[in-house]
Amino acid sequence: MSVPRRTTDLGRHSVTRLVVHLIFTTKYRRKVFDGYMIGQLQEAFESACEKLDCRILEFDGEQDHVHLLVEYPPKLSISVLVNNLKSTSSRRVRYLNTHIPRLSKNAALWSRSYFACSAGGATIETLKAYVQGQKTPE
Repeated sequence: MSVPRRTTDLGRHSVTRLVVHLIFTTKYRRKVFDGYMIGQLQEAFESACEKLDCRILEFDGEQDHVHLLVEYPPKLSISVLVNNLKSTSSRRVRYLNTHIPRLSKNAALWSRSYFACSAGGATIETLKAYVQGQKTPE
């Protein structure tokens, strides 16, 4: 389900391209995912992203965690993005896989924590060198 979209967000006075690397782990790092469930997660994440005007650039996972590279609009905070991705995917995977054991009293699939790191096209070293190369007017 690849919907062509612009890679930048054009506002009246700005141009942005925001990309975040997210990692979600299962509750207690339990190994519950197989290849089929990873596919279900991807579908759930894509559905949530479509509603939030986001785009998944890359996705993959292992038995106890997943990695996402998501392009998102500037109006959307990362915490809201994460909350939507986790809740949507948890509901969908639990609905489709009733055999998954309850990992906690509240049946949470995901750990409350997550990893988020901004991701750009250039390394920090490249950006530092560019800024340092700017000439101060005399």
